[in-house]
Amino acid sequence: MTLLITVFAAVASTAIWYKNAPENPMKTGILCWMYWGASLMWLVDAVFEYAELGAAYFTPEPADMLNDLYLGLAVVALGLVIWIISLLIRDPKGVIQAMLTKGKNASAKH
Repeated sequence: MTLLITVFAAVASTAIWYKNAPENPMKTGILCWMYWGASLMWLVDAVFEYAELGAAYFTPEPADMLNDLYLGLAVVALGLVIWIISLLIRDPKGVIQAMLTKGKNASAKH
């Protein structure tokens, strides 16, 4: 389940990145790398778990599926949080800098 969720997130972020390429003003390439990396990690995990469990890997318990769902959603949410923080730090459109400059100009007038 975690592999499936992160692959969907990776495909969606890659499609958004490709649509906006080559400009990429929102730095969606960061999301692509994070989600494809997470997908690769879960793929390796799935291979090793299949090697350990065999055919039982394909018949998980409902509680395990729910835990995997929550973990997959948490990974996607954490990736979005890291991307937003990176976006705010880099400020590609200069929005934060303009707000800070506007605040300085307003306080200088008083």
